[in-house]
Amino acid sequence: MLRIIRIILALFFFLGITFLLIDVSGLLHHSLGWMAHLQLLPAVLSFNILIVAILMVLTLLFGRIYCSIVCPMGVLQDIFNRLGRPLFKKRRHFSKDRKGLRYTVMSLFIVLLAAGLNQIAMLIAPYSAYGRVAATLLQPLYAGANNLLALWSSHGGHSLFYEVPVVWRGGVAAMVAVVTLVVIGALSSRYGRLWCNTVCPVGTLLGIVSRFSLFRVVLDAGRCKHCNRCAGNCKSMCIDIGHHQIDHSRCVVCMDCLDQCKFGALRYKFTGLKPDAGRPVSRSSGDDAPSRRRFLATSVLLAAGAATAASAKVVDGGLALIEEKRPPLRKTPVKPFGSLSQRHFSSHCTSCMLCVSQCPQHLLQPSRRFESLLQPEMQFGQGFCPPACTRCSQLCPTGAIRPVTPEQKTSISVGYAVLVPDNCISNTRGVNCTACYRHCPAGAIHMVRNQGGRLIPSVDENRCLGCGACEYYCPSRPFSAIYVEGRDTHTLI
Repeated sequence: MLRIIRIILALFFFLGITFLLIDVSGLLHHSLGWMAHLQLLPAVLSFNILIVAILMVLTLLFGRIYCSIVCPMGVLQDIFNRLGRPLFKKRRHFSKDRKGLRYTVMSLFIVLLAAGLNQIAMLIAPYSAYGRVAATLLQPLYAGANNLLALWSSHGGHSLFYEVPVVWRGGVAAMVAVVTLVVIGALSSRYGRLWCNTVCPVGTLLGIVSRFSLFRVVLDAGRCKHCNRCAGNCKSMCIDIGHHQIDHSRCVVCMDCLDQCKFGALRYKFTGLKPDAGRPVSRSSGDDAPSRRRFLATSVLLAAGAATAASAKVVDGGLALIEEKRPPLRKTPVKPFGSLSQRHFSSHCTSCMLCVSQCPQHLLQPSRRFESLLQPEMQFGQGFCPPACTRCSQLCPTGAIRPVTPEQKTSISVGYAVLVPDNCISNTRGVNCTACYRHCPAGAIHMVRNQGGRLIPSVDENRCLGCGACEYYCPSRPFSAIYVEGRDTHTLI
């Protein structure tokens, strides 16, 4: 029964987060957005003390249930593990804890955070890695399937589905997502939770905490018949039948071993607050001190690191082909409203791509710059950022994008428009174009006459929001005559 409950809860969280990341309707963020805020690392980076405390208390009570229920990357590994059983029929066996590798990877992760290299550190962050896989690989497939249903629906004379754009996130994002999926799939198919217990920094931290959990799987040496069924099916390879020991720092409390044992030698029970309860190996009380010190030191280091880090052709009326715009080479990328500054955003963003997948205008795209690799930035090739939309700020689980209201958004400047006179069709074609002036929601653009008597735009940088309406609506091709340059620190108008 415990295993069934765990599986039901794990599927609930896994499917909820997956549909949140691939949603094309824009409706699920109201009901499922809270799941992203329950992820441990985003909660640490956003200084959400309540969520961090709840997750730590749950781990101290029940062990690493976060890894087996809440974390989508953990559940994905279990899925690959299940699919890989027919290929790898050889039973697993107990594997010694690779403590040196685990603590080295976690230390390196903290150093990268402290150095401001979030874009590198987050490549192994569990929730962010799964978010990139879902938003980059699954969402286009989901949108394509939706469009097939929309086509069928329209032929049937009803409108149950409607067509949505299939957005390509770029080659770099796709490559990272594919490599992540292949590595995770290969490791978990053969070795179960090897990634969780050697590479994942969240798994290492929770492993230290779970050594003191009150409820744990306990092996009764008197009932054990050494059949090795439990160890052979343990996805964490943490059951040592020869010494009747269980490494609780690696156990993810999946409950699979309870069903495997036919002799009742394994039970999930209250053991009290002491490390490695249930082991018959004697140890003195002084042995607890290094583990406690390591737990406290690791928690302080992680908190310090977080604080420091704190293609269809388009036609015009069915007649003329419209040349696609090329994005300008911005000196400073444009970050979303509510992200405060370039530094704040880069030190808090985990590149989970939740905001990218949920942006209704498809403005947010993963960056290809090394200094902000895969972190979202605004591109205005397919739309602009309307003042009434604040979805990304309401969804961001890390605090990289702070919540803003539509009223607050109209008083924030994330960038300013820059005119390129040589691209303006008033100069190149001799026509009076006022597209940027007519579509500017802030009234930051005025039309003035040049020496030839033609109307050309003039930008008031102090009033410009950086929403990108002017860049999007500018008819000049392939480069807009007016584009948005980002601000290092967002200002109030």
